[in-house]
Amino acid sequence: MKIAISGKGGVGKTTIMALLGNEFKKAGKDVLIIDADPSPHMAETLGVKDVAAIRPIAEMTRLLVERSGKVEGSPFYNMNPQVNDLLQDFMISHEGFKLMVLGAIQTGDKGCACPENNVLRRMLTKLLLSPEQIVLLDMEAGVEHLGRGTIASVDQLLIVVIPSRSSIRTALKIKKLAEDVKIARIDFVGNLIRDEKDQAFLSEGLGVVPIAFFADSQAIRDAERAEIPLTHISAPAEDTPQLLMKALIGSISSPPLEYSSPEE
Repeated sequence: MKIAISGKGGVGKTTIMALLGNEFKKAGKDVLIIDADPSPHMAETLGVKDVAAIRPIAEMTRLLVERSGKVEGSPFYNMNPQVNDLLQDFMISHEGFKLMVLGAIQTGDKGCACPENNVLRRMLTKLLLSPEQIVLLDMEAGVEHLGRGTIASVDQLLIVVIPSRSSIRTALKIKKLAEDVKIARIDFVGNLIRDEKDQAFLSEGLGVVPIAFFADSQAIRDAERAEIPLTHISAPAEDTPQLLMKALIGSISSPPLEYSSPEE
C-alpha cells in the first residue's frame, strides 16, 4: 500500500506521517517512509542522527537509465525496469523504520526539482510491494507535485488541513489536481484542532468530514522544540494515529467515497 500526504505548508504533514508510520510499525507492517519535501525534516522527526549518511533517491537517475537501456538482442528499450533490488543502497534503517530522502532540496538558483521528481515517479511506479509493506510518502507543500504527476501511482492521498480558510482553499485545489491524475482514494485529515467548532468549520468548508482529527498538541510542540523524536513520547496524539491507520486499512476493501466540494 502506497500512501502520500500533502497540504499547505506548516499544517503538520511530517508530524502526522511520522505518527501514522509508527502505528503501522507497531501493527507489524514493514514501513518505508520517503521524504520528498524539498526541505526534508522526516529524519530529524524520527530521531535519525547521521542524516548525511542517507543517499538521496535523486542519485538513482543513472541506475534507472541503465535499467531502461536496450533489451539484449532486441532493438527495443526496457520500459519496465525493476527497482526493488536498488533500494537498499538508498535507504537507512532506524528503530524499525526504513527511510529514504528524495534529495530535491531547492535553492534560489536551482529552480524546479523536476529531474529528481521524475526519478521518484518512476521508482514509485515500478516499486512492487507485499501485503505487509507500507510506503508512506511525505510530499512537498502545495500543489506543484500533483501538476508533475509525481504521486499518480499511489493508492491513497491524505490531505492535511488546519482550521483556516487558506488551508481549506489549498486542500481543495490539491483534491482537484489529485482527481485529475486519477488517484483513486483521497481523504482529508484535520490537524491543530482545539474544539468541536474547529471540526465543524473544516467539515463545512471541505464539504466532507475528515477521516481523522488531530488535536492541537502541546506535547508534540514541546518534543519538536526539545529535538525529541515523536516516536519516543507517550501518546502524543492520544489514539488518533491508530484510528487513522484503521480507517486506511479498512479503505482497502471498500470503494472510494464520492463527494463534491462546496466550490463545485
